Amino acid sequence: MVMTTSFAFNPKAARLLDAAYDEEVVLRRAQGRQVRSIAGFAGVGGSRRSVTEEVALVFSVSRNQAFLLVETSCALVSRLPNTLAALENGDIDLFKASKVSQLTREVSDEVAARVDAWMATRLAGRDPTAIRRSVDHAVQKFDPDGYRDRAVKKRALRHVALEHEDETMSKLSGWLPAEVASSIYASLSQAAKKRRRTDQSRTLDQHRADIFAERLLAEDGHGTPRAHVHVYVDLLTLTGAREDPATLAGYGPVPGWLAREIAADPGSTWSRLITDPFTGQLLEASPGTYRSPASLARLIKARDRECTHPGCHRPAEFSEIDHITTWARNGNTDHHNCHAACTIHNHLKEEPGWSAQPTSNGGMTITTPTGRTYHATPEPLHDPRPQPDDDTPPF
Repeated sequence: MVMTTSFAFNPKAARLLDAAYDEEVVLRRAQGRQVRSIAGFAGVGGSRRSVTEEVALVFSVSRNQAFLLVETSCALVSRLPNTLAALENGDIDLFKASKVSQLTREVSDEVAARVDAWMATRLAGRDPTAIRRSVDHAVQKFDPDGYRDRAVKKRALRHVALEHEDETMSKLSGWLPAEVASSIYASLSQAAKKRRRTDQSRTLDQHRADIFAERLLAEDGHGTPRAHVHVYVDLLTLTGAREDPATLAGYGPVPGWLAREIAADPGSTWSRLITDPFTGQLLEASPGTYRSPASLARLIKARDRECTHPGCHRPAEFSEIDHITTWARNGNTDHHNCHAACTIHNHLKEEPGWSAQPTSNGGMTITTPTGRTYHATPEPLHDPRPQPDDDTPPF
């Protein structure tokens, strides 16, 4: 006997889904118009570096996101007309369109045109992964020699990346040849399955992650990392009297209990930083105090904690210490006129129309070629302490 179930058609649900999809089409077409505007701005807004940085600021996105947006927009307008038409018609969104532009950015205009034409009937109604695979197939089909050469070059660009997430977690990823990455993952999975047979207290994913960390940290034979990380924590939080968030360099706020765990590690070293109790910011050096370049650099890195360019979160430990007002313009080498800046944003001041001005609260104001201003100020190392009334008795 065959069992069947009945389904009552819900017209309200259908109308809501139809309305949601109609709005999606509106958004896609708006993205098509936005793409043309961005490509137009890229044509008149100065160097590609300057254009990218200004788009990042006005859209409040990372430099990499802005670069991808500018690159995709220019590619769609200049040499992928069929893909742009699909976006403007609402058949695909910008994310899907970027799959075509990303995989064709290193091919010739002729190959890009052939791929774009071949993909014209393979875009609508397909998910991003399916589109990416079709584009990859087309690139190999129309440019086999170039594909092989680019594969060799990309394999030479293998690297490891760190991406910080929320609530004390981060993502460590490797850009590796496919067969190497697959082998590593298979090895981790095999070891995790073996360990789980005797330890059911952790999931397979947890075992896999723990084995991954153990293997990487075993380089010194003790399973502990050799590199240094910088944690900024208020003394009262360190002692447990308060619970202000601490700051992990490059990550951001972490809870006080984690800072205390790190501080209690026998391998940890401490350095003293003096803050203004009423602002929580690192105290500036006295105007007449002499500081050697090395100690000045330590002060600036501790004060800024990150690249001072708005929206850039590269840790100051991995940034450059340079003048805001250059030597050529009589800029002094002191804590007022020096700041931490990553290489990219340190060089940005050489672009026409860009300027930087420090603020009184330890921040930075950036002015762009279109006249817009953006501000960045480091978070206080602790909450401001209330100032006692003058007539408050000392005891």
